[in-house]
Amino acid sequence: MSDFLAPFSSTLTDGPLNQLLVMGGPVMTVLLVMAVLGLVTFIYLILLGALYAPRLSRKLKSIITLWQQNPAGVNPQVIRQQANRWGKLNPLQNVVTNTIESLQSNQDNRQVRETAARDAQQGLEPFEAPLKIIEVIAALAPLLGLLGTVLGMMEAFSAMAATEGRANASQLSGGIYEALTTTAAGLVVAIPFAALAAWIEFRLRRIHKVVNSTLVSVLTVTPEASSQQHFAHATG
Repeated sequence: MSDFLAPFSSTLTDGPLNQLLVMGGPVMTVLLVMAVLGLVTFIYLILLGALYAPRLSRKLKSIITLWQQNPAGVNPQVIRQQANRWGKLNPLQNVVTNTIESLQSNQDNRQVRETAARDAQQGLEPFEAPLKIIEVIAALAPLLGLLGTVLGMMEAFSAMAATEGRANASQLSGGIYEALTTTAAGLVVAIPFAALAAWIEFRLRRIHKVVNSTLVSVLTVTPEASSQQHFAHATG
């Protein structure tokens, strides 16, 4: 069994990743952990968005259109019962349904607006923590890389001082090369995560605009006035 695993163990020991870890020291290990954490966070965020992101679905559009044309014809209980799995997971549909139910029960408009705004914010909160983690990784990675370079340079010059200046240029340049690997690694980690953070923030702003416009289209409808207009149009 040990003979079978010998090639794999030698690959892990002598591979480029292990060489980078040896050259970069503890800082390179921290950068690797941050890269893995950022990748896992991004995958989690993608799955979270696919399942729980507020979205203006076709079903929700038809509900809002019916609500604007005939508020009395919208039954929140029926909407909840007929909602499929994706509809139940959609926080925007839940907020719209609860808001319509509150407006039909003649609750105070100010209270309804505050409740709708709070529920909409809660629907976006699960995405804030993963975004913050990715932003922190993008900000800290180059600083950690620079720290590793400074520590490596100090070690190289300390070794040269210990030899009383007898170290040749190749030894000094080799030490500087090893020290600069952490800066390169920090930038390699930071650049893609900075781009991902900007893209995620852009997506969240778009979702926020969709949520706001949807709630405005629901809250601007007055059930009593719309019902009277619908009745007058039917009798006229």
